[in-house]
Amino acid sequence: MKKIRVLIAKPGLDGHDRGAKVVARALRDAGMEVIYTGIQKTPEDIVEAAIQEDVDAVGLSILSGAHMTLFPRVTKLLRKRGMGDVLVVGGGIIPPKDALELKKAGVAEVFGPGTPLNTIVDFIEKNVGKKPDVAG
Repeated sequence: MKKIRVLIAKPGLDGHDRGAKVVARALRDAGMEVIYTGIQKTPEDIVEAAIQEDVDAVGLSILSGAHMTLFPRVTKLLRKRGMGDVLVVGGGIIPPKDALELKKAGVAEVFGPGTPLNTIVDFIEKNVGKKPDVAG
């Protein structure tokens, strides 16, 4: 069985990456191949890395408050580049009402602080390969 390949990325100017690294390690420990982009990446950097690495999923982590701009930009660019089937999940400090809007923009799930790591692993395992429900 093919391993799930996941790109973990930190879009924008956010420099705090502990949570992203903890999630990356949990995914790796669950048997996934994990590529970590490092901090302060543009949506274009993230999508290019997703294409180059031929990933099944992209995990975006943000604490800076720019999620309503950066996350939809990533999902839009993935669709534009023919990667609309890539599962996109997000995490960080994201208000519930924003999470609903992000889901409409193509983010499959948003995980807040304190989410059990097995919840994230299980979601990715169960949803990779499913067609995202995206408006627009």
